[in-house]
Amino acid sequence: MKEVTMTRPNLFLKIFLCFWLTVIATAVAVVITFIVEPRSVPSQWHATLTDTAQSSGMIAAAMYEQGGKPSASAYIERIAQETHLKACLLDATANAIAGKDCASFRDMTTRVIATLATSRASSFNMKYGIARVALVVKGQSGRDYIFATELPAGPRAVVGIHRGAAILQWSVALCVSGLICYLLARYLTAPILQLREASQQLAGGNLSTRAAPAISLRKDELGDLVRDFNSMAMRLEELISRQRQLISDVSHELRSPLARLNVALDLGRERKGSDPAFDHMEEDLGLLDEMIGRLLTIAKLDMSAPQVPMTSVDVTALVRQVVRNAEFESREATGGVRMLVEGQCFVHGNAELLQSAIENVVRNAIRYSEPGTSVEVSLTCDGSFTRLTVSDHGPGVPETELSRIFEPFYRVKDARDRQSGGAGLGLAIAERVIRIHGGTIRAENASPHGLQIEMVLPQPAKE
Repeated sequence: MKEVTMTRPNLFLKIFLCFWLTVIATAVAVVITFIVEPRSVPSQWHATLTDTAQSSGMIAAAMYEQGGKPSASAYIERIAQETHLKACLLDATANAIAGKDCASFRDMTTRVIATLATSRASSFNMKYGIARVALVVKGQSGRDYIFATELPAGPRAVVGIHRGAAILQWSVALCVSGLICYLLARYLTAPILQLREASQQLAGGNLSTRAAPAISLRKDELGDLVRDFNSMAMRLEELISRQRQLISDVSHELRSPLARLNVALDLGRERKGSDPAFDHMEEDLGLLDEMIGRLLTIAKLDMSAPQVPMTSVDVTALVRQVVRNAEFESREATGGVRMLVEGQCFVHGNAELLQSAIENVVRNAIRYSEPGTSVEVSLTCDGSFTRLTVSDHGPGVPETELSRIFEPFYRVKDARDRQSGGAGLGLAIAERVIRIHGGTIRAENASPHGLQIEMVLPQPAKE
C-alpha cells in the first residue's frame, strides 16, 4: 500500500504543477502580446534615441571620410561587439558602405530616401523592445549619408511605450491565469461539493446515497476519499437495514406470546375471580401491545417509506379531528386543547400517517402539560408551506437534548421519564412521517417554560 501511495500522482503535486504552469502560461502570453503588438516609443524617448543615432552616424561618416571603408567598418564592428546590435552606414542611394546585414534596414532606408528631398527625414520603429533608427547624417565634407542602427530602448521605454499595449498585456495575463485558476478550482472543488451533497443526503436518511462513480475513478486523495465514503455508506446501510429488520422481526415475534398472555389472563380471572393484580397485568399488557404496535410502525416507515401512497389531504380537517379527540380525552387532566387555524390547508401526503404523527405530538404535549394548563395548536399556510405548531406548558427539555427527543426510546432523565407515560416512540414516529412527506420537524423550549414542536410540510404546487 505504501508503494502505491508513493507512485500515485497525489493532489499536492497536481496543485503545485497547476500553479507552476499558470505562471509559465501567463509569462508566455505576455511575451506573445509583446511580440505581436506593434509599439511606438514616446516622444521623449524618441528624441533621445534619435540624437544617439545621429551622434553615432556622424562619427561613422567622419571615420569613413578620414580613413575610408576599413575605418568606418572597424567603428561599426566595435559598436556591434559592445552592444550586440546591428548598425550600417550607407550612401545617399542606400548602397552599403560599412556594416553587416544592412538589407534588414531596406524598408527604413527606402522611406528615408523617399523624403530626403523635402526634409532631413528619419525612420523609426520599435520591435522586441529594440529601437531601430534610420536617418540622414552629414559628413565633414557636406556629403549626405544614411545611418541605420539598432538601439536598446531600455526597460523604462518599454514600460512607457503605449498605454493601450500595457492594458492589453495585463488583460491577456489576467485572462490566462484566471482561466487556469478557475479550471483548477473547479477540478478541486467539484468533487468536494458532490461529496458534501452526498453526505447531506446520507445524514437525511437516504442510506442508498453514494458519491458520483466518476470521482471514485480518480487516482489521487480525492478519489481515495470518495471510495472510503462509499464504503462507509454501504456499511451503514447494511447495519441499519439489519437493525430495522431485527426490530420488525422481534416485534412480530412478540405478538404471539403477548396474545397467549392475554388468553392466560382471561383464564386466570375465570378461575380466581376479580383481583387487582389481574388489572395491573392487563394494563402492562396493553402498554406492551401499544409499544409493539409503534415499533412495527417505525420499522414500516424506515423500510418502506418510498411505497407510501399519497393523495391530497385536508390538513385543517385532520387537525380539527385530532384536537377534538385529544380535548375529549384530556379534559379532566388539563385545561384542554386550544386551536388557532388560519386558512384551509392542503398537502400531498398520506392521511393515516399524518394523523398518527399529529396525534403523537398533541398527546405528548398533553401528557407533559402541568395540571390546569392548556395545549395550544396553531395551523397556518402561506401558499408554499403548511406550518403546525403544538405548544405545552410542561417542564420543557434541556437545550442539549432537544435534538435527541425524536430518537426511538429516548426520554429525558429528569422530567420526561417512564413514570410520565410512553416509551419514547411517539415523537420518533412523528419525525419519520414528516420526513417521508418532505417536511421538517423541530423542537424548542417555550418562554417561560414548556416545549414547542413545529412541523412544516410543503404545499402542493398549484396547477
